[in-house]
Amino acid sequence: MCATCGCGEGAGVRISGESGHSQDHEHPHHHEHPHSHEHSHSTTVVLEQQVLAKNDEVATRNREWMRRRRIAALNVMSSPGAGKTTLLVRTINDLRGRFPVAVIEGDQETALDAERIRSTGSPVVQVNTGAGCHLDAEMIDRAINVNRPLDDSLLLIENVGNLVCPALFDLGEEGKVVLISTPEGADKPMKYPHIFAVADLVIVNKIDLLPYVEFDVEACIRQAKSLNPAVRVVVLSATTGEGLSQWYDWIDSRMALS
Repeated sequence: MCATCGCGEGAGVRISGESGHSQDHEHPHHHEHPHSHEHSHSTTVVLEQQVLAKNDEVATRNREWMRRRRIAALNVMSSPGAGKTTLLVRTINDLRGRFPVAVIEGDQETALDAERIRSTGSPVVQVNTGAGCHLDAEMIDRAINVNRPLDDSLLLIENVGNLVCPALFDLGEEGKVVLISTPEGADKPMKYPHIFAVADLVIVNKIDLLPYVEFDVEACIRQAKSLNPAVRVVVLSATTGEGLSQWYDWIDSRMALS
């Protein structure tokens, strides 16, 4: 299990493609507890280390496999509704013909977003995590074996909508992308610092809504850079296309590294 969020390890995961006690809870059971609960924190830390160590081993294999084939994998993360799928659909359509693009689509349930991706003509593998709140390296390993990306291609991984646990799990990607949308508020980096601290790129999406929402773009950028001075920030609208050229330039830079 994930020691951070408590989701089941592999429980209920479906992949499809085209081919411990807390100290402050009430005990429903009726036995005496002569022992203290001081062991809970250390047990959780050890379990988390074990889970992440296993994940990192698989992530390393994924990365080596993709690098041998010059596949640039990007792990796209955000809260639900920030516009990940809209951005991916627009990206696939705009970059058509430049290089092959494949997608791994992560959601707890349904294949609705995968169907949107499939309408572009790009191959897509759906990973339904069930109770799980993030993708992990083993899921990516299984997904790329269902529908292997072509050599010299771009692999877009749309993670489950969540700004917490996806930050902890290396998938074997060449770049971590964090999406934030203007209706969410400019304080997201300070509320969820870890995911912004590990990001290679932060995208501020839905700038077409700036006239209608309270969102301080410069304040958001300052917060993100205070957590991660090296992070690149791109401001765009996946709907209107404004600012997308900067996103595509960044993709080109990652393709050159693969």
